[in-house]
Amino acid sequence: MSSTFDNDFIDEDIQLDADAEQKAWIIFGVLFALVTLAYENLIRATVPFWFDSLYSHGWLIPVIAAGLFWVRRQPLTRVATSERWIGAAVMFLFLNLRWYFSIIDMQPVIRMTFIGVLLGVVMLVGGWRMLKWAGPAVAFLLFMFPLPSVLEHTVLLGLQKMATICSTAVLQTLGISAVRDGNRILIGEMQLGVVDACSGLRMLTIFVAMSVALAIVMKRPWWDRLAVLVAAVPIALLANIIRIVITALLYKWFGMENDLINTLVHDWAGLAMMPIGLGFLALLFAILSNLTIPIEDDYSDFGMAAG
Repeated sequence: MSSTFDNDFIDEDIQLDADAEQKAWIIFGVLFALVTLAYENLIRATVPFWFDSLYSHGWLIPVIAAGLFWVRRQPLTRVATSERWIGAAVMFLFLNLRWYFSIIDMQPVIRMTFIGVLLGVVMLVGGWRMLKWAGPAVAFLLFMFPLPSVLEHTVLLGLQKMATICSTAVLQTLGISAVRDGNRILIGEMQLGVVDACSGLRMLTIFVAMSVALAIVMKRPWWDRLAVLVAAVPIALLANIIRIVITALLYKWFGMENDLINTLVHDWAGLAMMPIGLGFLALLFAILSNLTIPIEDDYSDFGMAAG
């Protein structure tokens, strides 16, 4: 009785010895593998989405999440029994939610339960301290799943409309006689359609994921991290507008029947959006670096702490 009571009030700053930490990591690995196996059907159903151009970044998300986990890692410390019970309760809750929503086939919620169970595993093994540094990396796995169809459709239409309006305005500013007709841009006899692939949704999802990853690892004040997150949407939109404007100009100058131009537009223009977006993100980071100073946090001295 007294030992259990004492375990609830242990000093959580005490690091585990090598043997205890090794056992904890083994338990974590086994539980992680079991959860992944339990959700094997969900993961198998997700993989086909990664062959869609909108979600082709899905292959990279687990790798990036693993990198975030490694960069932020800290030595494991002693965990109170109450924290382990909380972790077990979280796992139990989300597993039951998974069972319930499987009956009514609500895939978006089922995907979220996968993340919830993994967070429960983190809590069970390492308590609040491990959840603090490992939780963001686990939650980052959400980006490997497709958007709910209703949300995807709504965002897609909004991005198409915004990209068409802004691109038309830029072309008019450049002296081009451009007129917007729905999701089409009319330049004389030429019609340029802003189709789904040109909506910028792919760029948006990739850039939001990149911005979240950067905000997780960057040693900056919280307002700098928030600025990076907020900037993801306008940067993605701006990069896509640049793509559409350049495409319209190339078609106007060289014609839509030019094979080389078609190859550049369809095969390379999308890839060119990424360095453009990264350039804007680097510019933002440079501005923030001149406005504020880096901060030291618990994740920067892992090597010293481990030693």
